Amino acid sequence: MELYMDLLSQPCRSVFMFAKLNAIPFDFKMVDLAKGEQYGEEFGKISPVRKVPVMKDGDFILTESVAILQYLAEKHASRIPDHWYPADLRQRARVNEYLSWQQMNLRAHGSKVFLLKNMYPLVMGQPVPKDKMSSVVEELSQTVDVLEKYFLGENLFLCGASISLADLVAVAEIMQPVSSGVDVFSGRPKLSAWRERVKEEVGVALFDEANAAIMTSGGVAQSLREAGLPQIFKDKFKKTFS
Repeated sequence: MELYMDLLSQPCRSVFMFAKLNAIPFDFKMVDLAKGEQYGEEFGKISPVRKVPVMKDGDFILTESVAILQYLAEKHASRIPDHWYPADLRQRARVNEYLSWQQMNLRAHGSKVFLLKNMYPLVMGQPVPKDKMSSVVEELSQTVDVLEKYFLGENLFLCGASISLADLVAVAEIMQPVSSGVDVFSGRPKLSAWRERVKEEVGVALFDEANAAIMTSGGVAQSLREAGLPQIFKDKFKKTFS
């Protein structure tokens, strides 16, 4: 099995951690997002979606991180602990509920903060307008409140007493704005305790390995400056944030 990924991408990190945690063998195929390799001819032959991650399992190609996680959990269900993607109808429905919610909420708002913090000055040649930045941080804060109060609640993990796919996806997403200096854990001790439990379940070494690309000294912005942004990326960014 081949996994086409770049660990700058939060969906890639969730797939990477799940495969590693459950000893699912794979070949890591690097797709350098900062260099625009997702727009290249070779990657286009694998996936016209031009986003990572992409899984190639024999002649079967699958895009979308949630679909990949569900596929891997179901394919290896006989040997993977049930808590990841429970067989029980209602427990699985809770995991699916979070996976459905997060795409347009935590992912959308966390990504917007990350992109504005790291990309806006590079592409636009000026600091992010304060009102724009304040607005997206507030949207993220409101979303994190829902994550903490509804999905986590009084549970140890998002969907109950055990870690699941939902927790891996959530922690990958929430670390994205954190790496940009927006600490959504500040003033949220319950959520902070959840992160530490997830980190313990994942293992500190694997958690740090997965997040090294966004948390290393100098940060993402420096890496992007050194790589140089392809014009197609700049054009898409301007269209979204102008």
